Amino acid sequence: MAGRAATPEVIWARPERAGRGPKPAYSRADIAKAAVRIADADGIDAVSMRRVAGELGCGTMSLYNYVPRKEDLYELMVDAVSGEYDLSDEAVGGDWHAEMFAVGRQTRALLHRHPWMVRVMSTVHGFSPNALRYLEHCLGILEGLDAPYGTKMELIAMVNGTAMTSVADEIAVAERTRGLPWTAEQEREVRYAYLAGQLAGGAYPRLSGMLTEGPPPGDAAESFERVLGRLLDSYRPTGSRPA
Repeated sequence: MAGRAATPEVIWARPERAGRGPKPAYSRADIAKAAVRIADADGIDAVSMRRVAGELGCGTMSLYNYVPRKEDLYELMVDAVSGEYDLSDEAVGGDWHAEMFAVGRQTRALLHRHPWMVRVMSTVHGFSPNALRYLEHCLGILEGLDAPYGTKMELIAMVNGTAMTSVADEIAVAERTRGLPWTAEQEREVRYAYLAGQLAGGAYPRLSGMLTEGPPPGDAAESFERVLGRLLDSYRPTGSRPA
């Protein structure tokens, strides 16, 4: 593939355009914005170097001068979307529990705006400019938490992971019934009825007890908030955790 390096490299360490010549016609921000538009409209599988080049009005091979690999293109996209976080300074130094809760809500909303993100987000994208700003901001929020930096980084990762898992499941449920003559809620009811039949024989007493209690109240958003709250509570000092 054009522009493939012989050794690992970080896209952010490369100049905006490899080689000599006139001033680049496009910036990385332009390329990322075009790719995000495509992914938002048609999904991540629709994003290709050819499609992005067409969106920008340039040749596909010319695009490799700016972005050597498709993986680098994904990294530019994730960084561009990560710039949507509100990282206002007011959050730093206050109630870390409440502020990390707010960060988790932001992440969930961001993933719903850009559902393809659950397919491409990974820890390798933690070196991009907006990712570094996000991490520095979260560590600032967590200054009031008496824990090593490694523990704080794990907490940040778990908040992100909780949001990603929640949104990925919501997307999967929605996709499953897309174009069908019934709703996700109707399918859920049929599946609960099937489960009740399987548990009626007594072979699964613990699962039967769960079904007797019924599903947790609320919708997906409320479920996310419950799980996120329990996660954050687990990092409070033992004496200050809710009963």
